[in-house]
Amino acid sequence: MSESGSEHGSAADDRLAPVLRPVRAGNGFEEALEQILQVLRLGLVPHGGRLPAERELADRLRISRVTLREVLKVLQDQGLVESRRGRYGGTFVRARPEPAQGGEDELRRRVAAVDVEDTLRFREVLEVGAAGLCAAHGLGDGQARRLRAALDATRDAPLADYRRLDTMLHLTLAELAGSPSLAAQYAAVRATVNDLLDCIPLLVKNLEHSQAQHGALVEAVLDGDADGAREVMREHCEGTAALLRGFLARPARG
Repeated sequence: MSESGSEHGSAADDRLAPVLRPVRAGNGFEEALEQILQVLRLGLVPHGGRLPAERELADRLRISRVTLREVLKVLQDQGLVESRRGRYGGTFVRARPEPAQGGEDELRRRVAAVDVEDTLRFREVLEVGAAGLCAAHGLGDGQARRLRAALDATRDAPLADYRRLDTMLHLTLAELAGSPSLAAQYAAVRATVNDLLDCIPLLVKNLEHSQAQHGALVEAVLDGDADGAREVMREHCEGTAALLRGFLARPARG
């Protein structure tokens, strides 16, 4: 699987579809900035990857290219993207620094900015609903291939890429549920969850368990087992919630 800046075309378009949508009049700059930040936080374009061309981004957001350039300038000033000129130029995602040591402090700082229980419960509602819808309504051959490919990518992922590809699997399922509103809401809540998960370590035992649940989930969806898909997804979400609560409950260092 290539992670280079050449990743573009229909696959990238599918990944960005739940997030990039026309902004409302009057808040074009702010809403465009919010959406592109979500793309970055979710890892929908990998580090070193290229964002869609300015014309395409402006068309999808329905903003002027002048406004879009102002948004990209903010992201560049924040060190999140960089602009390159020339035949192979464009706007590229910069690698984020490694999480700082003492992640508990950062986790608690981020927790203070959100309602964690509300976020986790809303995520569960959306994920369980999406899994049930996909299983109950069935997926076409192309949709089933997309879901299996997303699952396969998590199995082969190096540890550093796991969370990004895990996000892609869940976002693919949300998108295949057939409700753009659900997919957009899920993208937003997943970005918040990822901000919290980035502050805790990747635990191999947890990832093994997660992968087993992913496999069972995809099989239930493709078998049309809506009850089974919902139950596996509920357990999966509860596992993530328990992990986060566990780290939050750890005593502060004296």
